[in-house]
Amino acid sequence: MLTQNSMVGMFFISLRLLVCVMGVLLVGFTLNSAIKTFILPRGVNVWLTRLVFQAVGTFFMLRGRRAGYEQRDQIMAMFAPLTLFVLPVVLLVLVLVGYMGIFWGLEPQPLTAVFTLSGSSLLTLGYASHDGWLFKAVEFSEAMIGLILVALLIAYLPTMYAAFAKRETAVAMWETRAGSPPSVAEMIARSHRTNELHRLRDVWLGWQTWFAELEESHTSLAPLAFFRSPRPDRSWVVAAGNALDSAAFILSTVDTEYTPQAAFCIRSGFITLRHIAGFFGIPYNDNPAPTDPISISREEYDALCATLEAQGVPLYADRNRTWADFAGWRVNYDSVLLALAHLTMAPYAEWVSDRSVVRK
Repeated sequence: MLTQNSMVGMFFISLRLLVCVMGVLLVGFTLNSAIKTFILPRGVNVWLTRLVFQAVGTFFMLRGRRAGYEQRDQIMAMFAPLTLFVLPVVLLVLVLVGYMGIFWGLEPQPLTAVFTLSGSSLLTLGYASHDGWLFKAVEFSEAMIGLILVALLIAYLPTMYAAFAKRETAVAMWETRAGSPPSVAEMIARSHRTNELHRLRDVWLGWQTWFAELEESHTSLAPLAFFRSPRPDRSWVVAAGNALDSAAFILSTVDTEYTPQAAFCIRSGFITLRHIAGFFGIPYNDNPAPTDPISISREEYDALCATLEAQGVPLYADRNRTWADFAGWRVNYDSVLLALAHLTMAPYAEWVSDRSVVRK
């Protein structure tokens, strides 16, 4: 029969093994999260990254809940950068805790001792060490992981800011064509005044490319979606929505030469917005009917037509048919566009953020 001392000894050995295994699992989970967040070139919704963003985001939401838009924009401008600062700290802390469990499982020591040993190894300080060869191997592995995490962050930020700069270049250029905030009326009226309504092929090709790059960057580099534009009255969501609405209105209503590139631009746009929305867990109908309701009313559409007709823009006469065609285009991206505008707290713009959330 097992004596009481032997049973206690076996329990203690089992406890050490359990703590060591849990430490290994915690380190493995952290590394897996880091690889999916910083390296994997596809949109993977990482639980740990999402938790960090939600925690920091809740703090910012509470701060900006009762503020006006300009003050809220200043507050939220720090949201994504601060979260990116917090994320590697969280990863390093989890690695530190995981290795504390491994060190304690190898040789039970006071909590302060394993904390000092793990912290010294992780940060490569070198003032705490253990003589055993197994401990040395574990210390070296922790130091290597710490250096890799720091290197990943250093490589991650330039990639993100390069994608951010490319995105914002198109947003800023669209302001020269569609105004600030951008509107369908301004975009089409200016194109008419410059005699470009029948020569917008390159514009739509450029936006088609922009949407393709947006999908890749805003799912594989998810924090980019929350990086706000340098100016508070600009937003990638607003620019995207206005470009899609302008293309849809020209295709459906403006009496000009048919441009297939505009149709492909709309398709590229709503596919991109759907994929980004899906990444953030926003539900949507991936096969809406052309007759499904949209957030734009017939009265708003007719008012836009009257405005453009007063400026000499040629429009088709059958307004019932053009409205049905426009709504048939808009229904493909209506819900996801408004949801993304709400998610990113986009600035005011007609037909986009003006109906996504109540603003002060």
